[in-house]
Amino acid sequence: FMADKTPLVSIVIPHWNGIEVLSECIKSLKKTDYNNFEIIIVDNFSTDGSQDWIKKNHSDVKLIQNKKNHGYAGGCNIGADYSDGEYIVFLNNDTIQNINWLSLMASKIESDKNIAAVQPKILNYFKKDLFDYAGGASGHLDVFCYPFARGRLFVTQEVDNGQYDNSINCFWASGTALMVRKNIFIEANKFEESFFAHMEEIDLCWKFIAMGYLVSSEPSAKVFHKNATTLPMYSHKKYYLNHRNSLLMLFGNYSFTNMIKFGVVRLSFEIINLFYSVYKLDINHVTGILRALFWILFNPYVIYKKRVHFKEIRKINDDGIMMYMKKSSSIYDYFIKGKKYYFEITSKEA
Repeated sequence: FMADKTPLVSIVIPHWNGIEVLSECIKSLKKTDYNNFEIIIVDNFSTDGSQDWIKKNHSDVKLIQNKKNHGYAGGCNIGADYSDGEYIVFLNNDTIQNINWLSLMASKIESDKNIAAVQPKILNYFKKDLFDYAGGASGHLDVFCYPFARGRLFVTQEVDNGQYDNSINCFWASGTALMVRKNIFIEANKFEESFFAHMEEIDLCWKFIAMGYLVSSEPSAKVFHKNATTLPMYSHKKYYLNHRNSLLMLFGNYSFTNMIKFGVVRLSFEIINLFYSVYKLDINHVTGILRALFWILFNPYVIYKKRVHFKEIRKINDDGIMMYMKKSSSIYDYFIKGKKYYFEITSKEA
């Protein structure tokens, strides 16, 4: 790809099976109008011949062949080690992009040296005016570690009518298409590999904010996402990873006092959720929650190690970090009060 004075961007795509999906993604990337980028595909031990297909059809792409599946977090970290760019975009293989998406994101991150991460507007691949489940227009978190986004609250996805076209600073940027400054990403100890997949980008952005940086959105850049092509939406593993990783963030990142304060409430939510899933005979959800709770119970060392690492990089206390969080429970607002749209986090609430 032709170089210019524009900074080099490394696009890292963790991949595990699905040649057709990857083929469409690469084809879309090669139409991008940004003229200084490299594509790095990190193959997580695919069994469908993806490696040979990439070598044959896209010899200009950097291919890293792992000997096992390192998941999203591990795959991205390995890709980052091989990257030459000042900026890295971690991109899902089941996406296509607007022609100017990369130029717009690069301009955004270049506009302020305090911005550590940026996400585009992420829309559904099949219904292109629907906000995607995995990203929406910017990511947010309540104090009990339940994530939501502008455009997606729990299972409610909004239609994009331009209501979130303003760029804002947020709590997390979606790993579906996440641009980071490489030096700050390294400084933050990269993605937490114990997460394997799901919410590792939320944890990473939490670290960025704790280090004193900003996380931002650039809704004029658009990416379209198929969602859940690697891990089905209502599978046991997806439930397990979502519950476990959310709890791992809560117990790993808060100060000790806040860990206890919010942890007790969060665990009570988990128990309510468990009984509700039993009532609904949702076996995947029941076993996912139970497995997550047992993992938290029997892995205190992983949590302790995470707390130590977080403390090493932290420059901002919890009060400063929580200015970017929703103070009340999004679970209560959504399921009890019936609010189905994005909860604006105002300075008054902060």
